[in-house]
Amino acid sequence: MGATIITTEDLREFKMELLDDIKELIQKENGEHNKKWIKSNEVRELLGISPGTLQNLRVNGTLPYTKIGGVLYYEYHEIMEVLERNKIHNRI
Repeated sequence: MGATIITTEDLREFKMELLDDIKELIQKENGEHNKKWIKSNEVRELLGISPGTLQNLRVNGTLPYTKIGGVLYYEYHEIMEVLERNKIHNRI
């Protein structure tokens, strides 16, 4: 087998490509949740729940929302806070 020589410039170029790839992945991951306000269908998809379950979460005050016209909006960070508050830590 032949030896391959790697220069510091090769390493620098590799580092920049790797950083660009990581940034792109982070932006894709955060892109979905970049919005402050999300609609009901997005909340249902995010939580994997039915329209009836989402309605129950609104009615019993678990999930705060804002209604403008006939459209319901939810703050993404409030949804995450509800999930954190209701997290259960079981120790076996």
